[in-house]
Amino acid sequence: MCPASSPENRTTLTPDTPVQYLKGVGPKLAQRFEKLGIRTLADLLEHYPRRYLDFTHPYPPGEAPAGMACVVRAELLAKQGGRYVSGGRRVEKATAGDGVATLELTWFNNPYTIQKLTVGQEYYFEGEVTGGLLRRQMTNPQVRTAEQVAASPLAAVYPQTEGLTSAAIGRCVAQLLPHAELLGEPLPPALLQKYRLPGKAQAVREIHAPASAEAVQEARRRLIFEELLILQLGMGLLKSRGAAAAGAPMRRADPGPFWASLPFAPTGAQRRAVEEILADMAGPRSMNRLLQGDVGSGKTLVAAAALWAAVGEGYQGALLAPTELLAEQHAETLNRLLAPFGIRVALLTGGLKAAARRTTLAAIRAGEANVVVGTHAILSEGVEFARLGLAVIDEQHRFGVRQRGALAEKGASPHLLVMSATPIPRTLGLLIYGDLDISILDELPPGRRPVKTRVMTGKRRKDLYGFLDREIGQGRQVYIVCPAIEEGPDAGLTPVKTYYEEVAKALLPDRRVGLMHGKLKPKEKAAVMEDFRAGRLDALVSTTVIEVGVDVPNATVMVIENAERYGLSALHQLRGRVGRGAAESWCFLVSDNESDSVRSRLRFLCSTTDGFAVAQYDLETRGPGDFFGSRQHGLPALQIADLAADTRTLHAAQKEAAALLAADPLLQKPEHALLAAAVARMFDRAGPMN
Repeated sequence: MCPASSPENRTTLTPDTPVQYLKGVGPKLAQRFEKLGIRTLADLLEHYPRRYLDFTHPYPPGEAPAGMACVVRAELLAKQGGRYVSGGRRVEKATAGDGVATLELTWFNNPYTIQKLTVGQEYYFEGEVTGGLLRRQMTNPQVRTAEQVAASPLAAVYPQTEGLTSAAIGRCVAQLLPHAELLGEPLPPALLQKYRLPGKAQAVREIHAPASAEAVQEARRRLIFEELLILQLGMGLLKSRGAAAAGAPMRRADPGPFWASLPFAPTGAQRRAVEEILADMAGPRSMNRLLQGDVGSGKTLVAAAALWAAVGEGYQGALLAPTELLAEQHAETLNRLLAPFGIRVALLTGGLKAAARRTTLAAIRAGEANVVVGTHAILSEGVEFARLGLAVIDEQHRFGVRQRGALAEKGASPHLLVMSATPIPRTLGLLIYGDLDISILDELPPGRRPVKTRVMTGKRRKDLYGFLDREIGQGRQVYIVCPAIEEGPDAGLTPVKTYYEEVAKALLPDRRVGLMHGKLKPKEKAAVMEDFRAGRLDALVSTTVIEVGVDVPNATVMVIENAERYGLSALHQLRGRVGRGAAESWCFLVSDNESDSVRSRLRFLCSTTDGFAVAQYDLETRGPGDFFGSRQHGLPALQIADLAADTRTLHAAQKEAAALLAADPLLQKPEHALLAAAVARMFDRAGPMN
């Protein structure tokens, strides 16, 4: 598989050459590469290692630490013949040593490795050492000669997939490295000089086959800067594309009548956000704004004020939600807030029957539906607005930049407001959402009481259920969240169905307990959730599918089993499902994990209800994955950069991207052709999110 020889017809190689034409790959292996997002030779060269095996610090056999992966240098003392064992597997065995201790080596279904080894020669063996001091063992080790270690002391380990090992990927990459120049040099010479960066081809060779740890750092520094620059250029182009259009021109609205219609006073943060939005909508260019607010901070009210202003100027508004349940909830809220002004709110989801859908589409086309709330159905063909002036997207991280663009295309560059309940530290948010201006809601509406949070072990579960029973007896409702849907390899995780039957129903025998998880059909999930919202269920056992947007003011307790399995930001989001009414509310984090770091994280969550403080703590202790996810909130997936760890580089990249776009707004100059192509490739890879 991918022998280390040059590809055939090397003169025809281009960055876009499909990987299947690399010598030794072919269509079947190309399908496995595609699972890793590798379709072309450029994709393969930019599939960077996730770590390295360091062969420069080997152990003698007797000193190798047991139970961990390491490198052992020893002389091959003997080879045993191969034999077959139960299950049809072939086993090869050998013995290595240094005159003091020996190491027993075993390979399964790999006769070729041992055939190439010579008794009496010294080798470097990499793998996990097991056994005691007198009998050390290593299974399926990787083997290097002294010459190979001298040529490449750090061996790359790649993200892999079933049927495609890191070693096989490495052989394919090695075959391509002599042709690294085919990627071209996207960075302008001035930037290379200013930041003292190596060229692209050199950096790619060193990231895959480094001569030293220092070479890895230099290559990473170059490639991280390039990736973040391309990201920021793409975001800048998106922003300028929206800003270039005149949008829906509006006069500056006075929100006074809207505030006066409410039975309560808005928070100062809500007033500030609305003023920022109305100022944008009255400007000469289309608004492109992110409304970021913690759980329960009142984002929907701000969106309603913006929609009210747009309709008052003769335009239609649209609100796109990620689920039918959330769309229905938004439609109810907006109807309640906007009906006093005679504004008609229409609901458009995939679940509408044909006749109702036709009626709704006709009302949208004729402009009779002032505000349209819906799911992805709003983006489908056949949905035509008479005069769309404002598009609102809820839960920004569930939609990609393409879907935002698709909604904008439903009108003549309407104003765009995207909302997210996922707290992100402000400075990082300003960089990530480079194509959006940001408004932040950092106050909770009056009457919202902080949720009391406690950590407890499973030993106190009966006491906890006694408390749940008493809460239900007072007319309240409770959530119980479990991380696993069904049996899996993870010890200590009870599947949600088993928990529902053997724990929740057993400990709440006289209560109405419901079950919800991601494998239910959408209609089944909606029915269970509607039963809970309507008070027909006392308790809901669920996976995290209840996390986003569900509003049940009567729910006062959130129980999260195996709480150590979640990031703090995810726990905070779940906690936000309670405390939405006037009654005192509780969140119980159940965990038997005794790790100091786990207990410290959970105790921190008990000490604060500030989502931005939680996000900052998560960022510092666990990295960005918990709240960005693998897709960084709809942004293109990054190959090597880390949005949290590489913040300084991100700042520099944003500054240079702004300068480049100021001089060449659409990257049309010949010297920027490779940069423009790199931007297109990155955002094409992103695709829409579901």
